[in-house]
Amino acid sequence: MSEALSIEEIDRPTATGNEVVVEVEGAGWCQTDNHVIEGMWEQYVPQELPLTLGHENAGTVVETGDAVSVVEEGQRVICHPVMTCGTCRPCRLGEDMYCENVAFPGLTHDGGFAEYLLTNERAVIPLPGEVDPATIAPHADAGITAYHAAKKAAKELNPGDVAVVIGVGGLGHIGVQCLDALTAADIVALDLKESARELASDLGARYALDPAEEDVEAEIEAISNGAGAQQIIDFVGRDETTALGPKIASPGGDHHVVGYGGHVHEPAQAFVDGEFAYRGTLVGKYTELQELVALVDRGDVALHTSQYGLDDVNAVAEKLEHGEIDGRAVIVP
Repeated sequence: MSEALSIEEIDRPTATGNEVVVEVEGAGWCQTDNHVIEGMWEQYVPQELPLTLGHENAGTVVETGDAVSVVEEGQRVICHPVMTCGTCRPCRLGEDMYCENVAFPGLTHDGGFAEYLLTNERAVIPLPGEVDPATIAPHADAGITAYHAAKKAAKELNPGDVAVVIGVGGLGHIGVQCLDALTAADIVALDLKESARELASDLGARYALDPAEEDVEAEIEAISNGAGAQQIIDFVGRDETTALGPKIASPGGDHHVVGYGGHVHEPAQAFVDGEFAYRGTLVGKYTELQELVALVDRGDVALHTSQYGLDDVNAVAEKLEHGEIDGRAVIVP
């Protein structure tokens, strides 16, 4: 990771049609960026090198194509991670991530680890008031993904139910706040780091457990009075965390897999017994990013970030790989 990326001079993009050029003021660093470097995405999406990473982007509009009407030059915006066509059936249904003609800056096209980003008007959301683009940028993926998972979980949670958040890092600390804003559930946070558990408690978790030192199954049973966890949001996605779901879930419970890299190794009976389910989470909808911006604007969800210059990209990748970043890292070009 220490020498994975290089910095090069490239031409500034120009906007035509419904395209928008954003001067990047903040680009969040995501674990997915590390996974791209590792080659984990090659079998899923076409990736032509060289490629500029960065899919959590916010900044100021500096140029618009002649068909753009949503924003104008000088407006501060946050960018939904994908550029969508708007005409395919998934787009008509509002399922942005399923767009049949999707383009994903930072994954399939040049992203925001640069001074300027080319996107389109279907991706940009004007920012309210004095919201700082560098501060809100990670919400473009980390935030919307955590909110998307929390919103799905919230539909199944009643007051007093138990919701478990596994991993209180860059996404998990947002997920705790989203669950707290959307539900009256008792939130239980699991993390190996004491600082992460303390952060979770500060952000709305009623309980914070160390899975290395405490018997998570016994603790969840006691907290839930034997009912189990109605909803589990897994921001880690390793074998040991996905294996926890069937052990602590209530009948009909869901284990939302957000982090990835591990596997699910469960007998088929684990799904039949109690109608337990694993549910994947792929970013979120444009409208959900609008909703999240509203929560940020009213102070219900805050990001814990640290900022780095463009020259620090390899150092940030290394720090993230070793779990040395609390909250979210933001590249400020």
